[in-house]
Amino acid sequence: MLTKLRFPFSKTRPSTNEIHRLLSYLGPYRKYGAAAVVSLLFGSALGLVFPWVMQNLVDTVLRRGNLKELDRIAVLLGVTFLARAVFNYFQSYLLAFIGERIVTDIRREVYTHLQQLSLRFYTNRRVGEILSRLASDVTLVRIAMTNNLASLLSQLFVFGGSLALMLALNWRLTMLILGIAPFIAIFAVVFGGRLRRMSTEVQDRLASSNALAQEILNGVRVVKAFAREQYEAERYGIEIERTFDATVHLARVRSAYGPLITLLAFLALTGIVWFGGQEVLLNRLTGGALVAFLVYGANVGGALGAYAGIYASMQEAAGAARRIFEMIDEPLDIADAPHAMPLPAVNGSINFENISFEYTSGLPVLHNIAFNIQPGEVLALVGPSGSGKTTLFNLIPRFYDPTAGRVLIDGQDISQVTLLSLRSQIGLVPQESVLFSGSICDNLRYGKLDATDEELAEAARAANAEEFIQRLPQGYNTTVGEHGAKLSGGQRQRVAIARAILKNPRILLLDEATSSLDSESEGLVQEALERLMKGRTTVIIAHRLSTIQKADRIAVIDEGRLVELGNHTELMTLDGLYARLYRLQFRIERYTLG
Repeated sequence: MLTKLRFPFSKTRPSTNEIHRLLSYLGPYRKYGAAAVVSLLFGSALGLVFPWVMQNLVDTVLRRGNLKELDRIAVLLGVTFLARAVFNYFQSYLLAFIGERIVTDIRREVYTHLQQLSLRFYTNRRVGEILSRLASDVTLVRIAMTNNLASLLSQLFVFGGSLALMLALNWRLTMLILGIAPFIAIFAVVFGGRLRRMSTEVQDRLASSNALAQEILNGVRVVKAFAREQYEAERYGIEIERTFDATVHLARVRSAYGPLITLLAFLALTGIVWFGGQEVLLNRLTGGALVAFLVYGANVGGALGAYAGIYASMQEAAGAARRIFEMIDEPLDIADAPHAMPLPAVNGSINFENISFEYTSGLPVLHNIAFNIQPGEVLALVGPSGSGKTTLFNLIPRFYDPTAGRVLIDGQDISQVTLLSLRSQIGLVPQESVLFSGSICDNLRYGKLDATDEELAEAARAANAEEFIQRLPQGYNTTVGEHGAKLSGGQRQRVAIARAILKNPRILLLDEATSSLDSESEGLVQEALERLMKGRTTVIIAHRLSTIQKADRIAVIDEGRLVELGNHTELMTLDGLYARLYRLQFRIERYTLG
């Protein structure tokens, strides 16, 4: 049975300061903003000239038959419309520029912060939802900061200017409008809050469906291997239908919102026609002034209707902004200490000093582990699945911090040195090598961004990768596909080893890089690894015990505790957990080979 997917970021109560926080990004672009506001004010002011012209047209030209005045008014209107078009162009362009710059800044800030978050963050979240926030949520914010911001400022000026001129024409009629306006404003605020909540739900639904699609597409080989294409299509269909239902509900409310506000505004305008007609009949208002008043009233009603739509859109943007700011505000649980110092070039000694660790409070994974690794030593971590060896391995580059105890490198507590200086001296070759979708050259240079072509070739030769690279259509410039899909497992591993060779780290971490390879690829990779390990402190997570017999020492981890420590011969003589695991795996390998 399919269950409803949860949204780990979501909060039940949206903050009220999202729009203010978005507007704080205007700071660096104040000059552009000032120029845009000046253009907007002039353009809007020129728009207020038209009703005044209409008043003169009715009272002077049509009533008195003054042809010269008609010519003058026509020229004035033409010049006014031209000038207004120029000012509108500048304000629209400048506000669009500012809005796009703000969105670019937000995207950069979010992505930079995502890069700094620890593995714990990514363990608890789905990448698809994170990408949805970076894409669709930021798009909503972009709309609010470009289209809506310009419209909001323009309508506010039109509303204020029209209201002031209406007061000058006839204060009685103006009081009628002011008596109705508060009811319209209350209606807009109530509706707007509802729209924000509904918009947040739509974005959550969309993020859920995107996360599911991204997860399944990444595992498409498994889907096809189990013939679950129809099943996954149905799962996605259920999620996208939930998104559709939430979107249609939002569209229904949003569609009613603007017309209802506009209806209220123009009902008020109907009242103006009735009351204004009486004022004309009583000779307290001229016919031209009534026409001008009606146009100004239409401006006010249109501004209220537009403001209602803008308010609704800004509330939707506030919901999207809240989701974005939740990521920006996600605390860094792995960060440089306030007075962290760079770690100088190291010899490579590692000391685990009474290490304990837990992912979830009250559920320890490691218990008081203490041992040393000497510079240049090769140490293998061995233990049953789930014993904690990978967790211990991940403490060395500070992917996590221990709950208790310290990790020391050359006697320095790694939590007190900068992450950059620490990780720049550590090389990692994972069990499943991660390559990026660029070329082989791009992936190799990830180990050393300024590496020369000669250095790339030298590293490839050392990793037994040069021969297969030269056979590829474009050699080092051949694209490897997403996650290196165009290369075999052994080829990906050799590229990863060459990348580590280019980095030239003093400490090397290997997550048994040959465990999933065929015999020929394993031999080439193992030979490359031996070159890479030479003269470096190396920590290996061993899945196949036959590959680590030459390790200087082997640390056996069981249920989060260090239970044995020694070389292969010593541990076999001890006849403990390591010996049992080795004999069991040896029997399995012998049976498999025939």
